[in-house]
Order: sequence, then C-alpha cells, then structure tokens
Amino acid sequence: MPTIYRQSGWRFHFYSGDHPPPHVHAEKDGAEARFDLAPVRLTRNDGVRARDLDWLQSVVEARAIEFEKAWHGFFGTGRSSR
Repeated sequence: MPTIYRQSGWRFHFYSGDHPPPHVHAEKDGAEARFDLAPVRLTRNDGVRARDLDWLQSVVEARAIEFEKAWHGFFGTGRSSR
C-alpha cells in the first residue's frame, strides 16, 4: 500500500491491487475516505467527519496532479488525464 503523501496525521495512499479510475485513499485513526482524481470527487467515506472531508478534498485538489502521476507511475498505466 504505497504512501504518497502525509499531512496533519493523514496518510494519502493507494492499494497495490487498486483499479481504475485513478484515486487516492486518505486514512487516519481508522477513518478513511476515497477520492477520484480526475475530476476530484469524494467516492467513499468510512467514518471521516464532514469538516475533515472538506479539508481532505482541498488537499487532494491541490495535489491531484502529483497523486495522479504517482498512480500512473506505480501501475504503469501511462499518462495523466490532465
């Protein structure tokens, strides 16, 4: 499960067996949210508070290109859609 970024105790990662579309998981203290990267949108929430979701989405939006490059680099799926 490659970690691609950490901030404020949150770990941003994907699973080695993940599938398209490119997305990132944000995890902290047993809570986890999943965001698609292009466009950035919340696709799953497992215990993350609403105020944290807003902040997480802003982090993913700010780093979406970086996260998508990491996704394609790991899975060898070619170019970013951006």
